[in-house]
Amino acid sequence: MPDRVFTPVSLGPLRLAHRIMMGSMHLNREDDPQALAAFYRERAAGGAALIVTGGAAVSRTGAGGPNYLLINEPEAAAVLSPTLEAVHGAGGKIALQLFHAGRYAFESSYGLRPAAPSEVYSGFSRAVPAAMTQQQIEAVLADFAAGAAQAQSLGFDAVEIMGSEGYLINQFASPLTNLRTDGWGGDPQRRQSFPLAVLAAVRGAVGPAYPVIYRTSGADFVAGSSTLEESRALAVALAAAGADALNIGIGWHESRVPSVQALVPHGHWMGIAGSIRAALAGAGVQVPVIGSNRINSLHLAEQALSAGQADVVSMARPFLADPEIVAKTRRGQAELVNTCIACNEACIDRSLGTEAVSCLVNPRAGRELAFPLVRSVSAPDLRVAVVGAGPAGLQAAATLAQAGVPVDLYEESDGIGGQFRLAGTVPGKEDFLQTIRYFRNELPRLGVRIRPCESPGAEALSGYAHVILATGVRPRPVPLPRTGRLPVRDYREAFAAPADLGRRVVVIGAGGIAVDLARLLTGTPGGPADVTLLRRGHRIGEGIGPSTRWAVLQELAAAGVRTLPGTTPLEVTPEGLLVATAQETVLLPADTVLLAAGQVPHNPLHSALLHQRIPCTVIGGALDASGLNAVRAFDQGLETGSLLARELQQPSGVKRSRTPLP
Repeated sequence: MPDRVFTPVSLGPLRLAHRIMMGSMHLNREDDPQALAAFYRERAAGGAALIVTGGAAVSRTGAGGPNYLLINEPEAAAVLSPTLEAVHGAGGKIALQLFHAGRYAFESSYGLRPAAPSEVYSGFSRAVPAAMTQQQIEAVLADFAAGAAQAQSLGFDAVEIMGSEGYLINQFASPLTNLRTDGWGGDPQRRQSFPLAVLAAVRGAVGPAYPVIYRTSGADFVAGSSTLEESRALAVALAAAGADALNIGIGWHESRVPSVQALVPHGHWMGIAGSIRAALAGAGVQVPVIGSNRINSLHLAEQALSAGQADVVSMARPFLADPEIVAKTRRGQAELVNTCIACNEACIDRSLGTEAVSCLVNPRAGRELAFPLVRSVSAPDLRVAVVGAGPAGLQAAATLAQAGVPVDLYEESDGIGGQFRLAGTVPGKEDFLQTIRYFRNELPRLGVRIRPCESPGAEALSGYAHVILATGVRPRPVPLPRTGRLPVRDYREAFAAPADLGRRVVVIGAGGIAVDLARLLTGTPGGPADVTLLRRGHRIGEGIGPSTRWAVLQELAAAGVRTLPGTTPLEVTPEGLLVATAQETVLLPADTVLLAAGQVPHNPLHSALLHQRIPCTVIGGALDASGLNAVRAFDQGLETGSLLARELQQPSGVKRSRTPLP
């Protein structure tokens, strides 16, 4: 049981029961106040000491997208009141984040040109912002003040000023984006002026007794931006000027240094927060320092706190994955925590657009009203069989069992997890095995009977009220002429024995699985030293989310992996793989050729079940392997399990229907 984690701490006048807070996440759900309230209610009830909302833009010009909350417009109160009531009703505390995107705003949101300190092109919004006039700067300061006053009057327990991650305030602090020579820029001291002026405006609006947290950048990780020393100096100045706590952010959207991706080691950037904490102590202006990034368990948080790297740990995505991460750990049930795997697919990737944010491993996140946790009691004869224990099958079994439906979960291999078992062997994706650990503990707790090494036939399934077929996929075959005995293996065989492939490997395929396979091969001691990925198309890593793809391709390049888009495999020869490019036909020398060119559905039972009129539903890759990803698999498990539970528990007799679910 963590010790320091569960000690109280004060952020100025705000007393927190422990040291784990839920960090700000833009959710793209601000158009549904009740759904937003339900989302935050579960996190407050689950034990977050403090919740920080997604960014609330102080003006339309400063909005990060078309569905950001606009705190200074009349509709804000109606959107936020249900959330405040829900969080406070659950015994929680909540802070509003005051936000201005600056040059990271999009003109398409409201037809307004982004405004920033200087006219410096943004690679994120792909636009050149307008340089702010003195009058505009004063107006933005007034907007921050008005937003803070509105948050206070609505009943928020604190505000957080967003001054990190390359947004407006951070842009004023950076020599890369602040080219001004007036009082707002020109040297490090004057570049502190706007961040300090925002703090002064907010403090003037809310008074000295209202908690103000300042999120400031610990490291921009963009060439030509603020040095670490300048970031520490700004932090000291903010603390001296009256910030009640400093929340340390890492990186910009334009940075090529990974900060939140799974390949970043746990707690990797906490030392930066620790250096700011030391700088504050050295200057005699100590305020609590909040650290974050790649902390996904209270055990890791305890390590960071005990090492003096922070006074409070902020987790964002881990509260998506499991709203009860604090409560479960406090009860001594850490094995039941659904761990964030930092895949970013349903959270960060969606937040950068307009799709509603959720979580790959917890598809209920953000949809708590649509999928309430209600447990009923089913009759014993309503037992359901789930065949296949990959992501779709695991989620379907858990959803049914949570609703009170007895479930048998069949898996032909010796353990659950499906392709997550492969992913968990890839360097930097070890947390995928934590998802398997979660279901291995959670399903028996819910009463699911896990039956490994069993492949039931139609006759054995005839006694179930319904059968869910989640039998997954198989590697897509690639028919090629072959001369000689050069080994050709599919990706499953390669994952099973990466050190047995020889020194030179050519991989046919360059999607997500092929990229993962290349990362595994280059990270395996004694594994291949020469790895080539090829695909007919022109995009390596197709299907990998935008916040992750660039980072893993950068990693592959550093490892020496050769990538050949626009290349067609022709023939396997004794010496290697003959391929055609747009210019020529060449031989790629190889000791082994690997097939990772997608998947096809594996669904051996469906026809037999239909023939015997056994009610069944096909989900996941067994239904459709095109564009297959785990987000879709978990979603289908949740949706099918929920629908089936409702139908089976209807008293009208629908529960005995022999009709497959849609």
